[in-house]
Amino acid sequence: MALLAPDIADSLSGLLAASARPGDAAKPRPVERWNPPYCGEIDMRIRSDGTWFYNGSPIGRAALVRLFASILRKDEERYVLVTPVEKVGITVEDVPFIATAMHLEGETPNQALVFDTNMGDVTRAGPEHPMRFEIGAHDGIKPYVHVRGGLWARLTRALTHDLIDIAVERRAGGEDVLGIASCGAFFPICRSSEISGAGA
Repeated sequence: MALLAPDIADSLSGLLAASARPGDAAKPRPVERWNPPYCGEIDMRIRSDGTWFYNGSPIGRAALVRLFASILRKDEERYVLVTPVEKVGITVEDVPFIATAMHLEGETPNQALVFDTNMGDVTRAGPEHPMRFEIGAHDGIKPYVHVRGGLWARLTRALTHDLIDIAVERRAGGEDVLGIASCGAFFPICRSSEISGAGA
């Protein structure tokens, strides 16, 4: 795939800065409504730890990272940064966001599990924002929560331990399943018998 000129990131940030309302630069844009031409790939990568890199170096300006995050979209073929006039592809190693804080709202059985991400999104796990879990042979349980569009956040290791502490057992398919209840939904993690060998 063709790489764009090195100054494409500056042109994107300049375009967004010019159109952003004061104090609203990091608010997610209506990217699902924009259908500009695809302009190729840029050398931008979101590492699995949530760090954004450009041309092999971390992007040090948090405001610029949030600006890019506000125009991030997951298309069928790739992750892209989208404006009304152009669309460029980037690389995401795992998922683009990290869930950095978690708290419960309300009381059981109507509790809501709320997550804050490293990009400032606030997500309530539930039917519209499901959770999913991967269980690796070496890295244990990896929980994810849907943020917006096709974009997900992975919980930090510390939050994963906190999440397991509030997991509940339910009977499903003739077996006991460990999972997370939030906003009336239940998200299975694994069979209860597997948890001893799948700690995070």
